[in-house]
This record gives sequence, structure tokens and C-alpha cells, in this order.
Amino acid sequence: MARSVVLGNGGLTVGLNESGLVHDFYYPYVGLENLTTARSEPHRIGVWVDNEFSWIDSSEWKKVVDFNDDALISNISTINNRLQVQLHLGDFVDAKYDIFARNIRIRNLSDQKREIRLFFHQAFQISADGRADTVMYVPDGHYIMDYKGRCSILAYAESASGVLFDQYAVGNAGIEGKEGTFRDAEDGKLSMSAVEHSSVDSTLRMSIIMEAGDVEDVHYWLAVASSQTELEKLHNLMLGIGFEIRKTATLRHWHDWMNIAENKINHLAPHYKSAIKKSLLTIKAHTDNGGGIIASCDSSIYNYGRDYYSYVWPRDGAFAIWPLIKLGYTSEAKKFFNFCKSIMHDDGYMMHKYQPDRAIGSTWHPLIHGKSRELAIQEDETASIIFMLGEYLKYSGDQVFIDSVFEKMVRPMAEFMCRFVDESTGLPHASYDLWEEKFLTHTYTTANTYAALIVAAEMADSRGFSSDAIRWKSIATMLNENAYKLFNEDEGHYIKGYLLGANNEISTDTTLDVSSFFGVETFDYGTEEHKTATLQAIERDLLDISPSLGAARYEDDNYFASNPKYKGNPWYVTTLWLAQHYARSGDTDKAMKYIDWALSNTTASGLLSEQISPKDSKIVGVTPLVWSHAELVNTILDL
Repeated sequence: MARSVVLGNGGLTVGLNESGLVHDFYYPYVGLENLTTARSEPHRIGVWVDNEFSWIDSSEWKKVVDFNDDALISNISTINNRLQVQLHLGDFVDAKYDIFARNIRIRNLSDQKREIRLFFHQAFQISADGRADTVMYVPDGHYIMDYKGRCSILAYAESASGVLFDQYAVGNAGIEGKEGTFRDAEDGKLSMSAVEHSSVDSTLRMSIIMEAGDVEDVHYWLAVASSQTELEKLHNLMLGIGFEIRKTATLRHWHDWMNIAENKINHLAPHYKSAIKKSLLTIKAHTDNGGGIIASCDSSIYNYGRDYYSYVWPRDGAFAIWPLIKLGYTSEAKKFFNFCKSIMHDDGYMMHKYQPDRAIGSTWHPLIHGKSRELAIQEDETASIIFMLGEYLKYSGDQVFIDSVFEKMVRPMAEFMCRFVDESTGLPHASYDLWEEKFLTHTYTTANTYAALIVAAEMADSRGFSSDAIRWKSIATMLNENAYKLFNEDEGHYIKGYLLGANNEISTDTTLDVSSFFGVETFDYGTEEHKTATLQAIERDLLDISPSLGAARYEDDNYFASNPKYKGNPWYVTTLWLAQHYARSGDTDKAMKYIDWALSNTTASGLLSEQISPKDSKIVGVTPLVWSHAELVNTILDL
């Protein structure tokens, strides 16, 4: 359950699986819509030689699936000793045009001259129900086209020496007992069927005569557009300009983008520098041109859960943009904040999550708790935006941008947070936590709200809104003065939170949660004595308590729980939060220990998942998770 490589240009996004095959194909937004049949079948690549056939995702192919650390270009090698064929794939999504392109370098490892046939299989599902698509061969342009409504996808292949694909097949897949045209390829020949509709797929064949030890490059691309006319423009552009020129232009685009951070990371040890670069590229691959930042484009989670992670959580997006802000990436930050401004509720709060097209995402938060009507929100998602705006201002000094969002976003958000306080406790009203599970007044959320109001007050004061500044700061001060109510003297740590009942009775959740410590430390909330006590409890009860080491989110976390569950699976985010504390407090060795722990538990391509198994360190949850990569960068920068 992973994507080993995620490529994109802010509109078209392609996820490659552990075999280097296309498994996710999102357009026209990052994370929306997924146009593949990703829940069941990836696209395939097959090789026929000497009357033998093999798909490259079979175990007889020895694969290394990776991507460059200075450009979103794959670096995939696979070899089949039985067939004596080696392939190298260098894949990219064009930086300017909505084209996914592959350069496949074929090496004939035999000492004989041979014909090697390469098969490319495509399985798109453009229609929501997968039963209304059309696929056809277009002879005038010699390409295959899938289409439905205002979405058209073109598939094409040629060799670097100008040899075109020589056979094709289009047909049905996953319907009426038909597996797909990929089965037609396994005898080395294709049917030349020219059109089909409903649930469909297609396969192309390249035939190359190769001398002993010879090498040949094949260029393959998938272009996507809103119409066949626009599609043909992209196709002709690729044919006219040339594959290698567009690959070079894309490589240059990524080098220019990475150079923004170069002077801030060039002093790092090579493995830390590479990890930062890959993390920045992963964050960027999940950043939509419209400003939204997707939590993860790994659609395989849908086979294990009820929904994807391909949404914009305002909090996740805020944390994802933090390392970019620190490294000087202002364009992405401003787009993200403007995205948030456009989706904010009129009453000044952020909803649970959103689609990258700005529509409200799915939720599991009810609008009623007990007999009381409640907002289906996580208040920290509102507070996170204001806090991160403060970070943007601190690193960029861009007062002009803050001016542009102050009246329309900062002020209504601050006013909401001030209203959303219970008079009897002097603490925020209950909402759902950052883990999206419990309806409480949370320590983490309270700390984040406190910091956000301080930031908002400073912005108001510098703009001459002194009355706002005084009022917002007074509420923040009240929240901080009441921090003691969130500390459990008997347990010796900050609690997860409490729930205020209808008659002002309080139900306390004393669960030890790493986010409680992270919140009070990061947002400078509460007392040092209580922070230290909470850290000691975490180090005793949640850190390194399983064979895989690392920190669980909180006691008895059941999300993807193993058996035994060791109180919960280790998460990269929570473990790296603790590493950040050790880095800031001068305990360099301990900080490096957990950075190196994270790096030792990546995929072969250097990607971080959400969590790992406490028993054997196998990845668990979506891969990559953007938040994990953001915290890795933050931790290395702190160190």
C-alpha cells in the first residue's frame, strides 16, 4: 500500500507503485479526479522476446524504484535475467504541459541479435461509474484516445530513432467477464481492435530489432486535456518540439525551483540534504496550482478505509507549507493562504476538509453532540492558518500580503476564536481534535488557539486596530492563565482534554497524547514545569516501547492497530515532534537518533508513510504522507 514516486505539475499528478507502474492519474486538480482504475489494477508494462513474455511487476524482475532528489523525475531500473533484458525508466510530468512522459531505455543483455517487443497497457476510468467511457484508435494521428465528456486522454509511443508503435488493441476490462486487452499481449501480438465503449482499456506494442548488447530508447506519453482538439495540440507539440527538449525543460524547471532552498541546505550532510530535497519535491507534488495542498495522493488507502486522503485539511496544509516558508518559497505559501481565504466559512472558521476545487470534503463529524447542536469542526484548523501566517510574515517580511488577507481572513478568524470560548472555564469550546476522533476541549487545540490570537493581535496592533489587538490578546491571556486546568496533577501530565456538560459538569480524558506536549511547547502555552512533566511521561510510556521504536500518537491508539498493539503504532509526525524538542534543547545526539530512525524506515525511494508497524517496521497507512515529510524537513532544519 504505497506510491513509490509521485510526479506532477500542480494539475496533472501521477503516482507510481512499487513496480514503477502508473497507479494513480489525477486531473485536472492534484488529488481530483483519479482517472485510473487504481482500486484494482495499475497500468502495465510487458516484454516479449524469443517467444517468452513477462509483465515487469512479476517477481522475476529485480527492481529498484526511485526518483531524483533534485527533480521530479523517476529513476527506475528493472532486470530480467531469464529474458536477458534490462529496462531503465525515467518518467516525468511535463512542467508546463499536462503530459506524463516515460523514457524507457531497453538493453539487450543477450549475445544474440533479437526482436524485443515492449507493451504499454492503459486502464483509465473517466466516468464516475466506469461504464460510459470510449477508447479508440485514431489513425490520422496514430494514437489511442480515451474520452468521456470534457476529458480526453491520449496514449502514444515511438522509439528515439523514429520507429512508431506497430500494433494496438482496445477493448473492455472488468466487465462481462473480460479482464482487459493486456491479456491479448501475452502471445506477443495484439488484435488491432479499433474501438470500444463502457469499461475499457488499451494496449500498445513497440517492436525493436536489437543487436547483442544494444541499447534503444523508447518514448511513451500520456497527454490529457478537456477536448480532442486540445489533446492533439499537446501531442503535436510533443512531436514538434521533441521529447528530449521537454525532458530537459522539465529538469531545468525543477533545478530552478530547488535552487530557492539551496543556500539554506547546502551545508548539510549529504544524506540529510537529499532527504530534505526529496521531501520538498514530495510536498510540491501534492500542491495544486490553485493553492490547496493534498494530504496524500496514495489511493490504495481506499482498499482499507472508507475514503481517500486526497483532500485539503487546513491544518495539514499549514504544517506542509511551514518548511517551504522557512526555506523561502513564498509563492506556494501565498496561494495556500488565498485558498484558505476563499473557503473560510462566513462565520470565520475552517470546515473539516476540502477538495482542491474548493468544495467541502466528506466528514465524519456530526452537527449534534448529545442534545446540543455543535459545529462539525476542528478548531485548531482555524488557528493553524493564523499561526502560520505569522510564520510567513516572520520569514518573508511581506507586510503587503498580510494587508491583503487581514480584513477578509485574519479578523473574522480571530473574532470566531474569541467567541468560541466557554465562560465557565475560560477555555475554548469543545471541537474535534487534530486526530479527528474526540469531541473535547483539547490541550493541543487550546495551545494553538492561544498562539493564533497572539499572532492576530500583533497583526492588528501594527495596522492601527488597537481595540481589536487589546481584545484578542486579553482572550489569549485568559486561555494561558487557565492552562493549569488542562494539567492532571495525579497523572503528572497535560490531559488530552475535557468535555463540559450541560450543567457545567466536566468529564476529563486523561489520555497521554504526544500532541498535548507538542502543542504547549510549540505554541509557548502553559508552564515549563508542566511541559517537562508531560515530556517525561511521554518518554516513559509512549516512546520506544515497541521493537520498531518511535512514538505512538497516544495511549491505546487503535487506528491500524497491530496485535499486540504496544499502545499504538509509531508515527513519523509524533516521533519527529519529539526530535524537534531535543534539537531545540541542545540534545543533538537524541535528535539525530530519531531523524535517522525516520530515514531508516522510508521506502526504497525515500518516502515516508503515515505510521509503521510496531512489530517489524513495515509501513502502515498512506505513502507518502505529506505531513510526515514536512516534519522531517522541520526537524533537520531545527537540528
